[in-house]
Amino acid sequence: MADFSKHLSPKRFLNLLKAEKNPHTALALFYSATRQPNYAHSSAVFHHILHRLVDSKLVAHMGRVVDMIRTQNCKCSEDVALTVIKAYAKNSMPDKALDVFKRMDEVFGCFPGVRSYNSMLNAFIESNQWDRAESFIAYFETKGVLPNLQTYNVLVKISCKKKEFEKGKMLLNRMREKGLEPDVFSYGTLINGLAKSGKLEDALQMFDEMSERGVTPDVMCYNILINGFFRIGQLEKANEIWERLLEDSSVYPNVVTYNVMINGLCKCRKFKEGFELWNRMKQNERGLDLFTYSSLIHGLCQAKNVDQAELVYEEMVKNGVSPDVVIYNAMLNGFSRAGKMRECLELWKVMGKNGCRNVISYNILLKGLFENGMVDEAISIWEHLLDKDHEPDSMSYGVLIHGLCKNGYSNKALCMLKEAENKGADMDIFAYSSMINGLCKEGRLDEASAVVDQIDKRGYILNSHVCNSLIDGFIRASKVDAAIFFFLKMCAKGYSPTVVSYNTLINGLCKAGRFSDAYVFVKEMLGKGWKPDMITYSLLIDGLCQGKKIDAALSLWQQVLENGLKPDVTMHNIIIHGLCNTGKMEDALQLYFQMTEVDCFPNLVTHNTLMEGFFKVKDCAKASDIWGRIVKYGHKPDIISYNITFKGLCSCRRISDAIKFLDDALSHGILPTAITWHILVRAVLNNT
Repeated sequence: MADFSKHLSPKRFLNLLKAEKNPHTALALFYSATRQPNYAHSSAVFHHILHRLVDSKLVAHMGRVVDMIRTQNCKCSEDVALTVIKAYAKNSMPDKALDVFKRMDEVFGCFPGVRSYNSMLNAFIESNQWDRAESFIAYFETKGVLPNLQTYNVLVKISCKKKEFEKGKMLLNRMREKGLEPDVFSYGTLINGLAKSGKLEDALQMFDEMSERGVTPDVMCYNILINGFFRIGQLEKANEIWERLLEDSSVYPNVVTYNVMINGLCKCRKFKEGFELWNRMKQNERGLDLFTYSSLIHGLCQAKNVDQAELVYEEMVKNGVSPDVVIYNAMLNGFSRAGKMRECLELWKVMGKNGCRNVISYNILLKGLFENGMVDEAISIWEHLLDKDHEPDSMSYGVLIHGLCKNGYSNKALCMLKEAENKGADMDIFAYSSMINGLCKEGRLDEASAVVDQIDKRGYILNSHVCNSLIDGFIRASKVDAAIFFFLKMCAKGYSPTVVSYNTLINGLCKAGRFSDAYVFVKEMLGKGWKPDMITYSLLIDGLCQGKKIDAALSLWQQVLENGLKPDVTMHNIIIHGLCNTGKMEDALQLYFQMTEVDCFPNLVTHNTLMEGFFKVKDCAKASDIWGRIVKYGHKPDIISYNITFKGLCSCRRISDAIKFLDDALSHGILPTAITWHILVRAVLNNT
């Protein structure tokens, strides 16, 4: 208990309270003084301690202090009651605020004026209780209280919260009818509401009206508009408002303005302009705060300009601004993405020393280590995470499983997944999908299927990415029926297939020569509203060509053109290859000449395919012409081009010409392969 003098006065005690900076200690002093004999708190003391209880951690004590005022029968002004009502409003406790409002005469010995009515109205708004707020407005009239400017401003706030902006504008007119002039708060509330709802043009219109009616905008109005235009990506408009602010002699940019501008410019990748403002801010002696540095560092790291971000970080530390975990994480992510793992690990030590690590920090470092093949280091960090107070989240497990699988540690990933399941760890679909992808790539389809079953048991909804991975795994292993069975099973459970799902199945069926089944899935795809894309048609045409069904392939090709699709070079190459394989060289050549007419330019594969086709029909002249076109189109013949030529010339018994082409290949740095020597040696032996 505090040691007070025998003659403690409220005035002296009030000075003691004001001198105590810690609100908890101040409250303890207050309670201690209450127990002093022959002492009673004054209205001023009660008012001061109530001000100290506005914080959410202390507001629970407010009721006890209010009861003390009532018990002591201390007459207080409306200001004291307002402090209580506003505190409850700030902490979303409208019922307690209303109780105090109703008992103002009983507790404080005063009656509510228009300010109390306005504060009570605001308490309902802060708690999103619109209906109660509007009912309370009607209560004004029954008590003969005339709404003032603040009342109307609160009503404008209600309209904005309910997104009834036209009503908000009408309220401005009603104010004028009542002889009240809307102030900067009236307009600012409307501008803020419109801007947050993406109605920037309307917000700008209100801003202009404000100036026209002689209401000087404050810097907050400018900040709201600049930030709003940046949020919807309108850089030019944001810059226009900035320029208007600079021209306005009655208001000046503050730290928030600079932060909004720098953050917006960095997000628009205008780093040069961002740095210019940064320098201007320093020249004008505007204090650069944590947000200023954070905006620059985060933007630069996102743009992979980690070297510049590091310079900003170093200046921040030099100027005595302590980085928070958000800035540390941005730098950590920047170093990680740039592959600068030495710097990453050095920063990690600094973060540990300063107690600035959270689970996001661990996730960033784990991802970086795995992406740079540092698996042992990643596992060490994971074990460190488990030993610390931080609990791994669902992203942590996803990063761990994905990283292990990507680096070929599927067995360890599977063990980690099972351990996490046994512990009841927080895992989402990302961890499971990574595990399934890893197993499918290694052809471990039974284990992948088991993981899918486990997902089902845990109640997760399988996404298309997971299902497509397993379907693709079955197709790669030539288990087409298993792929179809899994596809149908998932559809029965509510899975929505994508174009990729259908394309994967169609590809597998075409490769297996099951064209009728492939067309069944095309029809199903169309029936579900999915339009076949270029990949779908390419797969079907390729399958038909592989099965020597060139007429059906050409019919489908015509269907592609009729549907308004523009075949790319890959699809052209597929149909040209099919025509060449069936000896329809003139048709293939005609299609080749038509490519440029539809802005599709032949590549090296196109020319190699045609050249091989002409050699097969012993038309060396046209094959040689295609060789000339390779050079004409600026392509560089590869070893495949040369091997086709070697084989073609040798099949026409032009071995000496083939040898000349070998010299040409060597002169261009193209090294012969085993296939090259096999073609040439066999030709020489057959010719002797």
